[in-house]
Amino acid sequence: MQDSRPQILIADDHPVFAESLRLLLEKSYGVVGTVSDGRALLIAAAKLKPDVIVVDVGMPLLNGLDAAQRVLKQSPKVKVVFLTMQDNPNLAAAALEIGPVGFVLKHSAGSELLKAIGEVLRGKSYVTPKLRSDDWVVMRQRARQFSKELTARQRDVVQLCAEGRPIKEIAGQLNLSEKTVEFHKHHIMDAFNLKNNADLVLFALKQGLIMLDPAPAHRQKSF
Repeated sequence: MQDSRPQILIADDHPVFAESLRLLLEKSYGVVGTVSDGRALLIAAAKLKPDVIVVDVGMPLLNGLDAAQRVLKQSPKVKVVFLTMQDNPNLAAAALEIGPVGFVLKHSAGSELLKAIGEVLRGKSYVTPKLRSDDWVVMRQRARQFSKELTARQRDVVQLCAEGRPIKEIAGQLNLSEKTVEFHKHHIMDAFNLKNNADLVLFALKQGLIMLDPAPAHRQKSF
C-alpha cells in the first residue's frame, strides 16, 4: 500500500545521525531515502521526487545550500529544511535567500525539527528561536557574502579543493578536464589573493562552502 504521508529525503554524511533522523521522521512521514553527500542528493531528489528534503548544510562534495538551490531549480515545489551545528545568523539568512525554508540547529530537540517540517509544508519559513536577530533584513543583506563573489562552478571547485580532494577526482566530479580545474583554482587564488591551500580552506569557510566539523560524540547525541 502506497504511503500517502508527505515523503522525506534525508541528506546527512554522518550515518548515526542520519539513522536517528530516519527513526524520528518515520513516525510521522514516509522516508524515501538517505544520501551522504550533496551530489548524491541531486540525483536522489530527481529520482525519488520527495515532498521535503532535510539536509545538513555542511555536506561533502556539494554543500547543502548549493545542493538545495540546484534541486529547487529542477523541482520548485520541493520543501527544504536545513540542519547545521553552526549557530550563525548569517548562515540562516543565506538559507532564507533560497525561499521559504526551515533552519534548525542539530542539537535542537526532535520536536523542533518536526515543527520546522510542518511549517515548510504550509509554505512558511521556520528559523530556530535560538538564533535571534533584531533585523533579519540587514542580516539577509549581509548573508549574500556566502554567494555573491563566486560563480556556481567556482564554488564547486573551491569546496572540493578545500576538502583536500585531488585534482583528478575534482575533474571527474565536475566532468571537467584536469587542466580546466587547475585553471579555475589558479584564477580563484589569484583573484582573492590566496597564497596557499590553507588560505583556500579559510576562504571556503568564510564563504560557507565548508563547515567546521564538531566532535562526532556531541553530534550523535542530537535528536
